[in-house]
Amino acid sequence: MLFVKYLLMTSGIGMILAAVGILSYDVYLELRYRRAMATAGPDQSLPIAQMRWRTSLALAMLAWAPLLLALSIVVVPSGMAGVRVSQTKGTLAGTLYPGVHFVAPLESVALFDTRDQLFTTGEVEQLRPISTSGTKPQPLNVQAREGLVVGLAITVRYRLDPKRLDYIQNNLPQPVEKEIVPAVVASAWRELVPNYTVRDVFAAKREEVRKRAADTITQKLAADGIVVKEVMLRDIQLPPEYAKGLETLLLKEQENDRMGVETDIHQKQVRISELDAEATKVQEVKQAEGQAQVRVLQAKGEADAMKYMLPLKEKQIQQSRLEAEARKESTIKNAEAAAQAKVIDSKAEMERRNLLADAEGNRIRVTAAADAERMKSEAAVLKQNPLLINKIVAERLSDKLQIMMVPADGKFFFANDVLRSMSMANRTSQAETAEDPPQK
Repeated sequence: MLFVKYLLMTSGIGMILAAVGILSYDVYLELRYRRAMATAGPDQSLPIAQMRWRTSLALAMLAWAPLLLALSIVVVPSGMAGVRVSQTKGTLAGTLYPGVHFVAPLESVALFDTRDQLFTTGEVEQLRPISTSGTKPQPLNVQAREGLVVGLAITVRYRLDPKRLDYIQNNLPQPVEKEIVPAVVASAWRELVPNYTVRDVFAAKREEVRKRAADTITQKLAADGIVVKEVMLRDIQLPPEYAKGLETLLLKEQENDRMGVETDIHQKQVRISELDAEATKVQEVKQAEGQAQVRVLQAKGEADAMKYMLPLKEKQIQQSRLEAEARKESTIKNAEAAAQAKVIDSKAEMERRNLLADAEGNRIRVTAAADAERMKSEAAVLKQNPLLINKIVAERLSDKLQIMMVPADGKFFFANDVLRSMSMANRTSQAETAEDPPQK
């Protein structure tokens, strides 16, 4: 937009310059014509130069259009704000913030710095250069309750309220940072400090004074659209006489404090010595009392020991006697228990043998009964089948014999011959056994 604005202004100024140039050239031709008419005779005829008034006037009128457009474009830079001031209506309400704005003809824009600003009195320690005028910032001189002049190094940090710039432009003298802020700050401090002594302002109530002054300055400037962020009391310059007297007083107070401290130290040392003596005395008394009590306790202990030694010896003798009787009784009881145990063992052994004998007799009886029963059954079987004897004998003679059962009615010759041979073999074996009886 700045480029467009400057382009419009350049074109408007160019058109005005072109109109002036045209008129200048026409005037030059007119002068030349008149000079030529003066040198030539009246009989000679020369062309008459005509003035181009209409062309120049048209260019001049057209030049105002881009100029008015360029003047209606206003650019508010960063950190600034503006208000519109009309030639017919005065200051208009509303704030123009950083950026591009369009204003009506016959209106201008008054710009204000909306960034934080500082109002400072007194020297600032190597933080700001000396002003261009070469003079250092002077402290704000105020009178305390005693009538002494005190120099205050103050810094007030403030900024303009963008929403009230129209009020500032319409009602306050400009520039505000030079016409309003210094007067309000000085007035607040000069109204407040006379209520305090130099000592209070310098040390005792310094923070209280600063807070009250900050509140007063904030209230007064806020009514004019100025926002106070911080009020700092950096330094206080005391009057030379008061500073010298204060230094002397401080030295005396320091000396008094030193003497008081030394006195306290001596008193404490004396008190420590007294306490040490009393402690030594008490310690000796306690040691003597302790030794006496130790001797008394030793004597009492020995008497008590003698008093209780005889009963203790009697108890030991009685205990030994009881232990011997207990051992004797335990030996007798052990012998009786051993005899009873042997009797019980012998009875148990006898009962065991009786039980074993009864069990063996029962076994023999059961076995004999079983053998008798078996022999009866075998006798019955042999009685019914006498030939089983031969079979049994044959089986016991050799395991290689094969036995064949045949009818006993003699119808088969082969069977008869076999039976006869078997009967003869039986007789032979019986005869041999008769001749050779078994040897024991």
